[in-house]
Amino acid sequence: MFDRRLLKNFDYVLLIITLALCFYGLVVLSSATQGLSSSDPLLYVRKQATWIGVGLAVILLVISVDYINIYRWSWYFYVLKLISLGLVLFFGRDTGGASRWIDLKIFDFQPSELAKLIVIITLARLLVDCEERRERFFSTWPFFLLLLPPTLLIFMQPDLGTALVFLVIFFGMLYMAGVPVRYMAVYTTAGLAAFPLLWSQLIHYQKMRLLVFLNPEVDPLGYGYQLMQSMIAIGSGGIRGKGLYAGTQARLQFLPEQHTDFIFSVLGEELGLLGGALLLVLYFCLIYRILKIGSYSKDSFGALICTGVATMITFQVLVNVGMTISVMPVTGLPLPFMSYGGSSMLVNMLSIGVVLNVGMRRHKIQF
Repeated sequence: MFDRRLLKNFDYVLLIITLALCFYGLVVLSSATQGLSSSDPLLYVRKQATWIGVGLAVILLVISVDYINIYRWSWYFYVLKLISLGLVLFFGRDTGGASRWIDLKIFDFQPSELAKLIVIITLARLLVDCEERRERFFSTWPFFLLLLPPTLLIFMQPDLGTALVFLVIFFGMLYMAGVPVRYMAVYTTAGLAAFPLLWSQLIHYQKMRLLVFLNPEVDPLGYGYQLMQSMIAIGSGGIRGKGLYAGTQARLQFLPEQHTDFIFSVLGEELGLLGGALLLVLYFCLIYRILKIGSYSKDSFGALICTGVATMITFQVLVNVGMTISVMPVTGLPLPFMSYGGSSMLVNMLSIGVVLNVGMRRHKIQF
């Protein structure tokens, strides 16, 4: 039964920041999706609002369960993750040359989104269980082996962006757990040495995205079209923007994926530098609160979960915003709480729920 005394430790500030980001996303989404549905101009906004509502219900469900149970169930989650990622390869819906979604009739579920949180949970448990062996190099191999199967399954979809999220989460959590930096340098060097092999396994459009990142004008009417239109949109927004619903790139549909991957481009064109800065301030506050909750955690398991969630959100924000202004390659990573998508919204809300759970149960206990 839920102990109401735990509510005194509930971080309302984190929840308010999360809801502010969701509301900001709905406002920008309402502009980005104008004209995408002739029958209902607010179709995508209504759907996204529904997912936000479901996400709030998920938060209530998650905080009602002691997160120590998440520790105990983590390996079941890991197996479930591998099964769902495997099913995508056989039954996934193919879109744009990639199979990342499973049709559940009610909605399309993207297992790779949920896999991010499960990687955080299972890696946190393994780091806790191997706490006394973290400083021995060969004892750190189980951490890498934990990450390898889901990363390979994600890479086979193919989804290079999510695979990179896994790697960043991995290094961020290992660093916070106290694994020596020299060991992580060895992993990084090995990864760089394997890059030629990785390049040979990339499909054509992934290679072109990397080449376009290095030179946006190499294919301005093909693979570089998204990036060129995005830079035009953000550049034309200036300091204050053209005004909400007044952006020409989105309104005339020059900008592909304007309501998902490139929603920041719509924001930059219509609300300008000030609108973009406001969004980044909200993200900074969100990540700060998550890390603060982690610092107050009763145990290292909770602290590592908060670290993983903060790392995941930070990396996705940096990559998504970066790719719209050509300082990062186009990867297809959604902008947390802003991009349209049910799976992404649910997992982000679920992640916030787990962090709130950690904050509510701060008293010291022993595993």
